[in-house]
Amino acid sequence: MPPHSDIVKVAIEWPGANAQLIEIDQKKPLSSIIREVCDGWSLSGSEQFALRYADGPQLYITEQSRSEMKNGTILRLAISPARAARQLLDRIQSHGIDARLEALKELAKLSADPTFATEFINMEGIGTLARLVESGTHFGEMLAFTLTAFLELMDHGIVSWDLISLSFIKQIAGYVNQPMVDVSILQRSLAILESMVLNSHSLYHRVAQDITVGQLIGHLSNQEIQTYAIALINALFLKAPEDRRQEMASTLAQKHLRSIILNHVIRGNRPIKAEMAHQLYVLQVLTFNLLEERMMTKMDPSDQAQRDIIFELRRIAFDGENDPSGTEKRKAMYTKDYKMLGFTNHVNPAMDFTQTPPGMLALDNMLYLAKLHQDTYIRIVLENSSREDKHECPFGRCAIELTRMLCEILQVGELPNEGCNDYHPMFFTHDRAWEEFFCVCIQLLNKTWKEMRATAEDFNKVMQVVREQITRALAMKPSSLDHLKGKLRGLSYSEILRLRQSERMSQDDFQSPPIIELRERIQPEILELIKQQRLNRLCEGSCFRKLGNRRRQEKFWFCRLSLNHKVLHYGDLDESPQGEVPLELLTDKIPVSDIKSVVTGKDCPHMKEKSALKQNKEVLELAFSVLYDPDENLNFVAPNKYEYCVWTDGLCALLGREMGSDLTHSDLDTLISMEMKLRLLDLENIAIPEAPPPVPKEPSTYNFTYNYG
Repeated sequence: MPPHSDIVKVAIEWPGANAQLIEIDQKKPLSSIIREVCDGWSLSGSEQFALRYADGPQLYITEQSRSEMKNGTILRLAISPARAARQLLDRIQSHGIDARLEALKELAKLSADPTFATEFINMEGIGTLARLVESGTHFGEMLAFTLTAFLELMDHGIVSWDLISLSFIKQIAGYVNQPMVDVSILQRSLAILESMVLNSHSLYHRVAQDITVGQLIGHLSNQEIQTYAIALINALFLKAPEDRRQEMASTLAQKHLRSIILNHVIRGNRPIKAEMAHQLYVLQVLTFNLLEERMMTKMDPSDQAQRDIIFELRRIAFDGENDPSGTEKRKAMYTKDYKMLGFTNHVNPAMDFTQTPPGMLALDNMLYLAKLHQDTYIRIVLENSSREDKHECPFGRCAIELTRMLCEILQVGELPNEGCNDYHPMFFTHDRAWEEFFCVCIQLLNKTWKEMRATAEDFNKVMQVVREQITRALAMKPSSLDHLKGKLRGLSYSEILRLRQSERMSQDDFQSPPIIELRERIQPEILELIKQQRLNRLCEGSCFRKLGNRRRQEKFWFCRLSLNHKVLHYGDLDESPQGEVPLELLTDKIPVSDIKSVVTGKDCPHMKEKSALKQNKEVLELAFSVLYDPDENLNFVAPNKYEYCVWTDGLCALLGREMGSDLTHSDLDTLISMEMKLRLLDLENIAIPEAPPPVPKEPSTYNFTYNYG
């Protein structure tokens, strides 16, 4: 008898016959198993058949994928991938319109299967589909199914996009440029063009010639295709040569892309889904990356045009006072003024801008403030230059360091992270959002400096507080720059101190031996509470987004733990669920007893073979995998850090291992501190019993009962 782990009990269906309940020996060739199944129904020519899953994507089972079969799986006997590909290829070239439509509909569904796709592509199927599109004779549903199948087949990466003909590109671009096109055709056309741009340098130039930004912006008023249009704009932006990106940004500004996105997308009447949030984040990153060139450009102290900008800062601040006639007097006056402006190098302030980052970007920000917010600029400079108590805030030094800090916070110059949705609505509310953001933050810095009564020696401390104020405010996702100002007003220096004290109380307070002993006594029960919360959360389940499908509208899968904590159930979903997903809809499962370990980050199988774009820090920090018998894995990328911590902690608790995430440490500290506060508060509120009548010459005695709960 083969080992128990090599036997899988499944049901196999065939139209018009009773299902067969069989035990599959995983060591036995798949062809032999199919032959036995065919014999059970008296079907000849077993080599013409294959096994497919009956539920979910209904993928073909191959020797490579057969290990994914689980006990209780329902399979279906079907014609082989090669036979199916040949039949569909013949049918889509038939003269009957109805037959061709049904064939294309089935092809669109089967093309997502890599086994079928390989067979169809080997029969020159992609070329056939391309010719159908180029002919211009397909419309409506027939064309939509054709484009869907083409896109699914190309997405497998078997065929290079560089092989696509120019006439095909022109036809697809024509659908995007036509005023009245069916939404489904427009969606698929935009997705195809996006894939062309992202996957082929030569096709980028062709698409850029045939598609104008103005045409794409015109589609943003249609909620059904907004995501696809912005995705293509992002792709063109991302792949554009450096010398063309600024030109493209200017075109986008002239076409009012920002205000259209703000009014039709961000403030539209539909909630923003994950894929749209991702595309907005990508656009935000690409827009800020236009600042990278200035950020990495050092100032040339000998360049008179650049030096004139510093002269202009001095002129605006000090009201263009008449310069003295003598060279030495003028030099002394300039040195004094540059010191009042807060530059580190009073003699030659151009040297302050030779460090990158922030390079010339800091000078750009200062000039914007001086010209567009002149009253604010003059007030900041003069109120600090007139102080004689060593508490003056050095404007120049602060502006340079603040610019560097903002570049770090907003990750200027870094590529977008796949799967990240962290866009900020307020950056879409102003054409000069970066500069306005700087102007808000420099006023915050000046205010915080005064609140801290800082001196030059406290410079780094002030910058740390300002960084915390800004990051906390951004985390609240203010909807406009005015809302940001309101959030920052609520994050004064005293409030930051209060928040810090509250957050680190568990580390800094209650350090006396009795309190430490109390902490050690209640820690196990708190840990048990956290463990139960994590397991309960796993029972509720979570939705995970599939990586590598940015062009698709959205692809999801769901995973949850059974209520008896014995089985992990998971399966694909068509859309992000609203609420709990029933176990019946999750067709795959893993017995908890089969789980060997949980790995994270770079140790995950799906992180070892990803492309450079996907191997970014954020995705690595959210990745984890369940390794289970015999040598299988279930791979996750959590939607955010909280879900990552909940799931990794919950899985560790499930396996009887220590929960070690940052969230657990934070929750543990918070809950212990709360429990200790409550117990200590109980001690403070204990009523002192009334003393008995005094006994002469003897002290009164009181009985205190300390209740530790």
